[in-house]
Amino acid sequence: MSTCVFCRLVAGELPSAFVHRDERVVAFMDAGQVNDGHVIVATARHAATIYDIDDDEAAAAFRLAARLARTVRREFGAEGVTILQANEPAGFQTVAHFHLHVLPRHAGDGVGLEWPAKRPPFERLVELAGRVRSALAAGG
Repeated sequence: MSTCVFCRLVAGELPSAFVHRDERVVAFMDAGQVNDGHVIVATARHAATIYDIDDDEAAAAFRLAARLARTVRREFGAEGVTILQANEPAGFQTVAHFHLHVLPRHAGDGVGLEWPAKRPPFERLVELAGRVRSALAAGG
């Protein structure tokens, strides 16, 4: 038996309020419900992080997240939607199974996100872009 809570949900070993299931991805209500309509989209197979999923799983997860964002915005009268995907503890990942949070948002709902922008000079941005471009071209 897997110790991964999401794998246990997918396997039916734990109760879950599913809203979608297919061969690549599942979606279920987050037990923590930050706001009504808070849905988790996860891979059907165990993959710890975004680094471990293939392009088809990534496409399926983000396609479903977009559909759910439109749905929960409408159904719960949200003023906005936050899509959050975290990897590894330093990236704030708390469950080691690839997933996205689809979180309907309302003004004053208490959800925060600190974003300490560093604003480097443009030349540094060009340098960083070159590194990423080279790594992508090399198969990164």
